[in-house]
Amino acid sequence: MTFGFAPSSAASLSTSTSATSATRLLEPAEWAAAGIPLLRNPREVVSGLHSRHRPRPATAIVAVLDPDERVRASASFTRRQASADGWMFRNALLAQLRRVIPHDLRLRTPVRTAVLLYCRDGDARWTEEDGAWMWGLRDACTLHGLRCGAYITLTRDGWQVLGEGRGGRRPHADSTPEPFALSEAPPPLPRTGGAASEVLRRAAAR
Repeated sequence: MTFGFAPSSAASLSTSTSATSATRLLEPAEWAAAGIPLLRNPREVVSGLHSRHRPRPATAIVAVLDPDERVRASASFTRRQASADGWMFRNALLAQLRRVIPHDLRLRTPVRTAVLLYCRDGDARWTEEDGAWMWGLRDACTLHGLRCGAYITLTRDGWQVLGEGRGGRRPHADSTPEPFALSEAPPPLPRTGGAASEVLRRAAAR
């Protein structure tokens, strides 16, 4: 007679969940092949969002741009300390988009583009967390009727548009926000609260 140990249902579920989570991310090559529209002036977009939201590490900023790359709406929130999962990131991004701007689902072709800037520790090299944010951004855009735009990381080394190889040293995670242009309105006061307040510590919309 042979004795052995069958894997518990909990262990099987854990393995299955990990495998599923691993598929909810995008590799840099997949992202580059997806036809993500290039920003005409990425530094201007990054500097504007940095000035509006003053992100610290673990802060995500999702912004909606019009065809002229003017920011029509933006929101920032702090990422929960949990495993990187594209599905969770998608839900958080979608909740913010629904708060700050109407959807474009009635349009055959999206005219507005959502971009994501994520401030984090570490260097500018791609991580699985970045891949999960990419997956979440792409899925949230589909569900809100937007074009999926650039994914930008902000670290202490500077900023970088992943999948494009474009970046700069300023602003960076520790830099002082640059003043707004005279033609722009000052950033509004942050909006907080709501059903997602447990996940999102602070939010601001323009």
